Amino acid sequence: MTQSKRETERKYEPPSGGVAGLPDLTGAGPVASVAAAGPEELDAVYHDTVDLRLAGSSATLRRRTGGPDAGWHLKLPLGGDTREEVWAPLSDDVPQALRELVLSRTRGAELRPVVRIRSTRTVRRLCDAEGGVLAELSLDEVRAQSLAPGGGRAEWGELEVELADGADAGVLDAVEKRLRKKGVVRADSPSKLARALRETKSAVARGRPSGVVAGSPGAFVLAYVREQVGDLVALDPAVRRDLPDAVHRMRVACRRLRGCLRSYRSVLDRRVTDPLRAELKWLAGELGAARDQEVLSERIDAALAELPDELVLGPVAARLRIWDVSRGEDGRSRTRQALDSPRWLRLLDALDALVRQPPLRAGAGRKPTRTMGRAVLKEYGRLAGRMDHALALPAGREREAGLHEARKAAKKLRYAAEVARPALGKPVARLGKRAKGVQRLLGEHQDAVVAQGTLRELAVAAHGAGEPAFTWGLLHGLERAVAGRRREALPEVWRAASDPALRAPLAH
Repeated sequence: MTQSKRETERKYEPPSGGVAGLPDLTGAGPVASVAAAGPEELDAVYHDTVDLRLAGSSATLRRRTGGPDAGWHLKLPLGGDTREEVWAPLSDDVPQALRELVLSRTRGAELRPVVRIRSTRTVRRLCDAEGGVLAELSLDEVRAQSLAPGGGRAEWGELEVELADGADAGVLDAVEKRLRKKGVVRADSPSKLARALRETKSAVARGRPSGVVAGSPGAFVLAYVREQVGDLVALDPAVRRDLPDAVHRMRVACRRLRGCLRSYRSVLDRRVTDPLRAELKWLAGELGAARDQEVLSERIDAALAELPDELVLGPVAARLRIWDVSRGEDGRSRTRQALDSPRWLRLLDALDALVRQPPLRAGAGRKPTRTMGRAVLKEYGRLAGRMDHALALPAGREREAGLHEARKAAKKLRYAAEVARPALGKPVARLGKRAKGVQRLLGEHQDAVVAQGTLRELAVAAHGAGEPAFTWGLLHGLERAVAGRRREALPEVWRAASDPALRAPLAH
């Protein structure tokens, strides 16, 4: 059994004088009163791999006793001051559910105790006028001990202000303003573990890729690759827990990464990257079953909700729900199996090796305007060829397939432009924006085409069961009309994207 919550907190260096040195926080924003609580004695043992893979990705896993939430705590970064904390009951070993959530970071490496941190905590609850808790201020006396052979010890003080569930984040700003007037400044470590590893000299030095020159195409491409690989790793726990939009975001990271490795073959050797692109295609395919089903189900459900009641004949909602549950579970099962497979871990290892030891080619060291501009224009050329081919085809399935291929080419151009934007600036950003417009329009067309096929299948199934097929046919007709409108709008959108003035600055 696990539970999760979002934790938003800020850490500060403690004021001189400890609790007595704290400013009066009543009147700081909505804070109307301050109530004392504690003290608490907390004892936490942090677990990680030998090479500290969790700490290296800003995640922490600890077994803590003492305090109101004793148990196993896994903390995953969400950006800014916010993290997600997943809690599991106390046990001797790391709970299996938490092992699975850190698998993309550990890659199956053994988890072992690395640091013990004991804290004596003094607590102040910051309350509003009705007595509701807005935030909790904790002043900790920290004692850290490395559990590695020959490891050191360290002691320090730390002040934390954690936002209460449902409270406005502005409370933290108001409290910080009051603290700063008293000379209290932010701590220079993001977590107790990070400081403990540093001060007990347990941290592992992580080298940067060699041979990469700042401001070069190699540097820009590797920065983009590193970002997408980081997203894949970070999204794995969210996908496993079936959190909203997680599958979609992970699939997009796959596509962005594949597109980058394809477009910038002049920067990274394709003998290394082509096998990675094939594995990313596999992963995107396994994720796609769940995501495509989710999108299609939401689309049909929304269209059905718009129909007047007199046009909904037969058990339409029930049939749609049965279809969605059966297909949706199949998709989720495929996704879980993929993330539990050795193949996924091997892919992560290979991507990590790519970032740490990039197979650079000559283009990695040339001027960005030359290498990256050419890569973007090459993707534009592929898109133009597919658009010309699709628009010349007669109406029917062949043209629909051609437009789908053009959509994929527009997506590759957009991603190539994303990689180049930090180097080439506004000109490539404008071209990327126009490519996104083409991709979006063609995506709406493709969604309508796919929906038509599914609605026909549902109509046939309803007819075979003796149910009215009228509503399914009506929905099919509406989707056909949507596809027609998108095709009619396409020439104008494509003319805007194919304006030679957009490409001229990239041709030099």
